[in-house]
Amino acid sequence: MMILVFGALLALALPVGYALIVSSGLAAITVGGMPSVAAVVKIFQPTQSFPLLAIPFFMLSGSLMMGGELGRRLINFATLLVGRFHGGLGQLTVVGSTVFGGVSGSAVAEASALGSMLIPWQKREGYPGAFAAAATASSSVIAGLIPPSIPLILYAAVSNESIASLFLAGVVPGLLLCGGFMLTCYLSGRLRGFKRLAQTVTLRDILRATLTATPALAMPAFIVVLLRAGIATPTEVSVLAVFYGLMVGLFVYRDLTWRRFYDALVHTSITTGVVMLVIAASNLVGFVLTVESVPTAVANWALITLESPILIILMMNIIMIVVGMFLDLPAAILLLGPTFVAIGNAIGLDLIQLGIMMAVNLSLGLFTPPVGTTLFIAAAISQERVGAIAKELWPFYLVALIVLGLVSYVPATILY
Repeated sequence: MMILVFGALLALALPVGYALIVSSGLAAITVGGMPSVAAVVKIFQPTQSFPLLAIPFFMLSGSLMMGGELGRRLINFATLLVGRFHGGLGQLTVVGSTVFGGVSGSAVAEASALGSMLIPWQKREGYPGAFAAAATASSSVIAGLIPPSIPLILYAAVSNESIASLFLAGVVPGLLLCGGFMLTCYLSGRLRGFKRLAQTVTLRDILRATLTATPALAMPAFIVVLLRAGIATPTEVSVLAVFYGLMVGLFVYRDLTWRRFYDALVHTSITTGVVMLVIAASNLVGFVLTVESVPTAVANWALITLESPILIILMMNIIMIVVGMFLDLPAAILLLGPTFVAIGNAIGLDLIQLGIMMAVNLSLGLFTPPVGTTLFIAAAISQERVGAIAKELWPFYLVALIVLGLVSYVPATILY
């Protein structure tokens, strides 16, 4: 009943959070015999999680740092590094996304902020608008792996794994995506004759740009060191990140105004509300699945039917790819997490590895039709058809699938 109602409500374009609440609530109250008050308590319960406070604070720190002079310094830094090479502006988008990922932790925020700056620039320099949009839509998902990653915080809440360990494990896959996407842009620029930026860059210029961008470049290292050294919890680190963003805006770049601070608070509040609605609704869904023993039943079926862990991991990846095409990343992690954690435990799969698998795999859905969030953001900014952008995306999909294969079957890439 829950699946049928959920599918029907999605088809009617009801937001995912509301669709989850209605479908799981009906199932729990009418079929499961659960009192309506208990259902409301189940929805309210996950919002009282101390670790999940890290989400709004990391979002706020990113909003404070991305909106001003720091963003321009980062773009200048990336331009000096790669702008003069073949496909340089595409590579600039990838490098910018990787660096911004260490600030915002949100692919949607990156696609909006970077896309509005870089897509028009690439079009003015003669790059195809569809290619510029494809580079933005695909590279922005690197934010889901580079600390502070919001998807990894959500997975930690589902699996009870260490946020610090997940953050550390996400660095190498994030850098692999960055390198692969940069190579894609380079080859595209070389083969298709994209215009190169005519600029003379000296080592002194690069060092100066690196120095001015250091406050942003230091953010991921700052987060990982504090967590791994046990100096602070993830929530405490997120509060320190907000303080760090305020200090950078007030005393380093001196561009933080009351208006920017207000806009950052409003953006953080809206985004947090959307995420927390899905988290609250997913808790009731999880209760229904647990009562019906769905995770255990699926794990037992996979062990009996597929037997081989290699095939089971392949099955999990295929399911995630399909689900990611229709559901946004936070909702997909919260819905699939309990079942996949049960399967992972059954086949001896490290749950840190599983978390990175889910982050990489479901990030594909963010730039995959029919419901790709970053794809539609890039399409709106570039004013290009989604179909034209999808044609430009195939080499980026290939890179992402290769990285997914490494994460899934070569644990050494993340468990170091």
